[in-house]
Formats: sequence, C-alpha cells, structure tokens
Amino acid sequence: MKSLFFLLLACLAPAIYAQQPQNNVALRKLQMAEFAISRLYVDTVNEDRIVEAAIVEMLAQLDPHSTYSNAEETKAMNQPLQGGFEGIGVQFQMIEDTLLVIQPVGGGPSEKVGILAGDRITQVNDTLIAGVKMSTEDILRRLRGPKGSEVRLGIIRRNVPGLLSFTVKRDKIPILSLDAAYLLRPHIGYIRVNRFGATTADEFKAAMKRLQKQGMKDLVLDLQGNGGGYLNAAIDLANEFLGQKELIVYTEGRADRRAEFYAEGTGQFHNGRLVVLVDEYSASASEIVSGAIQDWDRGVVVGRRTFGKGLVQRPVPLLDGSMIRLTVARYYTPAGRCIQKPYSADGKTGDDMLQQYHLDLLERYRHGELMHADSIHFPDSLKYETRRLHRTVYGGGGIMPDFFVPIDTMRYTDYHRQLAARGVIIRSTTGYIEHHRTELKDNYKKFDTFQEKFRIDDAFLADMRALADKEKIKFDEEQYNRSLPLIKLQLKALIARDLWDMNEYYQVMNTADPVVQQALKVLTDGMYEKVITQ
Repeated sequence: MKSLFFLLLACLAPAIYAQQPQNNVALRKLQMAEFAISRLYVDTVNEDRIVEAAIVEMLAQLDPHSTYSNAEETKAMNQPLQGGFEGIGVQFQMIEDTLLVIQPVGGGPSEKVGILAGDRITQVNDTLIAGVKMSTEDILRRLRGPKGSEVRLGIIRRNVPGLLSFTVKRDKIPILSLDAAYLLRPHIGYIRVNRFGATTADEFKAAMKRLQKQGMKDLVLDLQGNGGGYLNAAIDLANEFLGQKELIVYTEGRADRRAEFYAEGTGQFHNGRLVVLVDEYSASASEIVSGAIQDWDRGVVVGRRTFGKGLVQRPVPLLDGSMIRLTVARYYTPAGRCIQKPYSADGKTGDDMLQQYHLDLLERYRHGELMHADSIHFPDSLKYETRRLHRTVYGGGGIMPDFFVPIDTMRYTDYHRQLAARGVIIRSTTGYIEHHRTELKDNYKKFDTFQEKFRIDDAFLADMRALADKEKIKFDEEQYNRSLPLIKLQLKALIARDLWDMNEYYQVMNTADPVVQQALKVLTDGMYEKVITQ
C-alpha cells in the first residue's frame, strides 16, 4: 500500500510542479502536500478546513498581527470601522436572558415607531428570544438585516399590560467614533475618540466647531483605550493640529518602499494648547497621532506608555470572501521612532511568540512600570529628538508620555471586579432606572442638575449588595469600603448614560479619572508651558 502511495505521488508531482515557477520550491511543496492529502488520505477530508488551518499556522510564525479571517469574520470586522451597519437601532444590555433596551438610537428606526428605553424585547418575528438561553450573536443575527426590510418585535413594557407589537423597518445605523465632546472647564474642551473609522474626521470637526462656539481655546484629546483603526483617519485627525508639510508618519518595509504622509495645514486647531491622553491600551492609529503631536512639540502627552502596535497590515482578499491581513511595513514617527514593540525576543515564533507578546502588559505591571515612572529605563540607543524643541523622546515601542500618571490600584479590589464581571453593577442600575425612570426625568430635566445633586443612596447600595449575595459574591467589608467611591461613580455614570448618552457618562466618570485630572493640572498650573516653551 505504501509503495502505491509513493507511485501515485511520483505520477502526480510533475503535473503540479509544471504549473509553478521553477524557483519556488516552497510553494510547490505546499501545493503538493495539500493535493496529496485531498486525493490520497484514507478518509474524506474537509479541504477548506485544513487549508484554513495551514494559513493560520503559517501566519503565526510571522508576527502577532498577521491574521486570517473567514468570510463571515471579515464582514463583521469591517463594520465598526466603516461607520455603520443595518439594523433596528437600539443600545441594549442582556439582563437574565432578556434583551433590555438601554436607549433607542436617536432618529433611528426603533425610536420612530415608539420603542422606549426600558423596553424588553422578548420576540423577533414570532420567535421567542427571552428566557431560552439564545446567544447574543443569534439575537443580533435576527435583529439585523438589509436596509428597508421589516422585522416584527414583541415587547414587554413596565406598567403596560400584555405584549406590545412593533414593526420596525431596518435602516443604516451609524457607529460613532466619538464618545464625548464637552467643556471640562471654561475654555478647555474635551473630546474622546474610541476608534479611528471612516467617519472619525467628520465627527471630530463637527465637535470642534461646536466647542469653539462655546468658547474653547485649549483641548484635551482622549485616546485612552483606543485600539486604532484606519490610517487615513489618523492622518486626517493629526492634520487638525499640524502645519502644512509637517510629516505625520512614515511606513517602511522589506518589499514596501518608504511612504510618507504629511499634514495639509487645513485643520481647525493650530494655535490652542493641546493635551493628548493615552494608556497601555492606546494602539496603532492612536500612537500615530500622539507620536506626531509629541515629535512636533505641538502638544504634550499625558498618561502611560502606549501599547506599541506599529505594524502595517495589507488586506489580501481571497476567493471565498475570506481575507489575510499581512504585515508589510512598520510605522515610524516624524522623529524616526519605530512604534512597534519587540515581538520575537529569544527567537520565539508561533504560540510562544504570541503568548510572550500578549503577556507584555502583565509584565509591565509586574515590573512596576504602570505604577512608577522611575521603573521605566531606556538605553541611550533609543533616544530621539523632537523636531522643533529638540526635547529627548524615546523609541523602543509605544509612545512614552511627557507626564506620567500611575494606574489607580487603590480603588480596584477583587470584590469590585466580581461585581463588574458578573454584571451586578449594570444590572443594579437598570433595575433602579426601571423603578425610578419617571421620577428621575421629572427631577433632573437637565444633566447639570443631575451632576450636581444626584447621589447614590444607601437603599440603592443595599439592593446592589443583595443582588451580589444572590450571585454568591462573598462580601468583603474592607474591599467594599475601598471600592465604594468607584462603585458609586460607576452607578451614577450608568444612570446618566441611560437618561442621556455616552457624553454624559464620561462627564460623570471624568470627575475622578486621574489622567483627565492630570491633564487639567498640566493646563492650569503652568506645567504645559515648561515643556513646550523651554
């Protein structure tokens, strides 16, 4: 039998090899292996599955960001960056196997037919979705659909008897890049960008105009937790701050010649003071923007060293709608710093490389980098100079801030983590709002009044602790008291989000965000001028 196998292989090989360039032995070898498995293996094989597995394993030998996605994953992956999807238009939370509407999207299809915050969607096209342990993905699949198509929803509304029925015509639902835009203080604006997508630049410009009309002169740009997105969106955002022909970023790779991207000088914010907020989860496009601003001494960076994701992926579409995102170059800041952190130390590849790479943030924590600025050491070989003031900045992966803010470890406890992980905090909020929505709207017609006067009372906290007990979360009084200010803040912010929007959520949370508060200190205590005008 074995001799027959090799005989067949010998007969098949010339036909395969003849179709390939004679100098590409590796490619011919790979095709020969797949051909032999599909034609000669003892059992029937799923060719698509084994080819996908081979592609995934090949990419794993390269770097952490060269990836493969099947057709369905590719479509889902692109939606958040393209700025929208087609559906019914609600913000929701799954509460005990029931879809609870947090808010209908303003002007969206659900709001137009009268669906309200607090409604519970229990049926979709006569299919029961509540209490049947249906996955969130399955529910979304039923709610989303082509623009113009209709979906029937069965809804339970508090204090209204029976099941309400609504027919919603699906439409394009925007996915916004900006979480918040408001005045932190008179003349000091704040804009938080959560991703760099197709609509980021337009959203940002609109927010800038609105804040400038309100008297904004200085800006705090919050990129904390922003994992990146489109390169063009990063360039457009950096253009808002930099002058004509100032280099924003350049890319370079083995097969990719150096490509440079410059500001056009057409932005709206060239003169005011600028503070950029970053943390260890700020990556890619966020690092391009913060690196360019720092290298040109256009503003200061506040927070903690960024993630260090500076590899350029080129999408390679495949025949079945799947896609390879292949790393072809690296990002460099205007001063020449490589944004990408090391990923192949000790010659590791595959799973070992990925494990080491993804444990990097944990290693930063263990070494004290997230708590103490003096725990961060750079060799002289990683020193660079800014373009205008010739200040010293450092390469080696990520953007090191001008003003370091340690991670706040005091308020976060195991008890609080359990409350958050098991949904106790958000479920307590939704339960409270269900019982007090009318009262809250009557008492707090404006957010400013809510921000000033609303307090989380003992009854609210008692209900939360009762829910925690129900979830079998062991009560720890010392940890509870340590986390209590944070718990109250989060509860209040979530109520604000429900009554208004994410903008108001961050207005509450930012009152105790140490990075935001440090930015205010930099702008109001003369610290900014010591860096930029030295």
